[in-house]
Amino acid sequence: MPPAYLSARRERLAAALAPIDALLVIGAGGPIPLPEGSDQTYPYRAHAEYVFTAGGDCVGGVIAHDPREGAAGWRSFVPPVTEAERVWCGAPPREGEDIASFNAWRNARAGRRIAALGAPVAGVHADPAATEAARLACAEVRRPKDPHELELIGQAVRATLAGYARLPELIRPGVTERSLQIELEAAFQHAGADGTGYGTIVGAGPNAAVLHFEPSTRAVAAGDFVLVDAGAEVHRYVADVTRTYVAGKPTGFQRDLHAAVRQAQERAIARCVPGAEWKQVHLAAAVDLTAGLVGMGILRGQPESLVEQEVHALFFPHGLGHLVGLGVRDASGLARGRTRDPRPSLRSLRMDLPLAEGFVVTVEPGLYFIPALLQDPARRERHRETVNWNLVDTHLAIGGVRIEDDVLVRASGPEVLTAGIPKALD
Repeated sequence: MPPAYLSARRERLAAALAPIDALLVIGAGGPIPLPEGSDQTYPYRAHAEYVFTAGGDCVGGVIAHDPREGAAGWRSFVPPVTEAERVWCGAPPREGEDIASFNAWRNARAGRRIAALGAPVAGVHADPAATEAARLACAEVRRPKDPHELELIGQAVRATLAGYARLPELIRPGVTERSLQIELEAAFQHAGADGTGYGTIVGAGPNAAVLHFEPSTRAVAAGDFVLVDAGAEVHRYVADVTRTYVAGKPTGFQRDLHAAVRQAQERAIARCVPGAEWKQVHLAAAVDLTAGLVGMGILRGQPESLVEQEVHALFFPHGLGHLVGLGVRDASGLARGRTRDPRPSLRSLRMDLPLAEGFVVTVEPGLYFIPALLQDPARRERHRETVNWNLVDTHLAIGGVRIEDDVLVRASGPEVLTAGIPKALD
């Protein structure tokens, strides 16, 4: 990455860490061997906190910072490239100081507290309080995206757009979920992606109601909902997009369900402005989704009251979204001093904090017919007056609808980075 951006990033982090007055050590981590005892490893990914402060991956790398030395206090220690790495992997030389000198750096500062981020580093004994404070400060610095990060997210979005552009011609009766995944991911990489930012989700028919469904050999049937949740990755920065299609002509019920989700999503996007409390954006979207279900005759009552009773969680059991960037849930979580909301319907809310300019957030409402929830006797009894169970049972195998975009929070109004991917059902 450009040195100026890395220096500015480290400067912001150092300022946030100044009150802690502790040494900072950030480990990249090492490869994890496959369990069967072969010489193979899982695909390597350096810890995101390391990537953020180092500007890239390095197996076994360590970033260290002494706040008493100012800008000169940042050091990068890397393991030397072995002969085996050169022979088997063609590994290039690594930039940085030899990892063997890290212990000397640490010993010269013996007796001082250490805040340890990233992956554990052998021999480093972290101060728990300093580490907790540093991790929160690092998350706060990582949340607003700098121009270099936005450029990488933009590249990931453009590759994602190329993949989704292939789907309308591919989705037809007889094609398998797995085939759609293959074509989608190939298009990502043809358009410049390094790979996918997370496991691609393709669910057809009832599988569209499984929130993190892994594509199978199931063939799409005529009239199926086909839910696709996938995003490209470029230099560890990702896009995260969901669209829901119908294989053939949608029914009136499918159109209404899709419209309820789309309208709720558009209203939620409009609320993504600096200072907006994410939990309130989520709850407002829950009211909008519930109003859609009332209009369809699935629920009975006032939407606000139904949300207070948590009836909406039968059909919308996840959070509205999360931050995205350096990873698919980049620096989400709780604002300083907050604790997790104990309400059952908010268990899956991935962040509780006010939005700020420069955040990139996913907005992904959904409505699903999930048998595990809707066939539960206790839930049926609890909500016997507010749910039209006969209508629910008629559509129990329909699957679900989710629509997701990546939104950049700006003072001038939300910018939908993924607006180039059509949402219309037809």
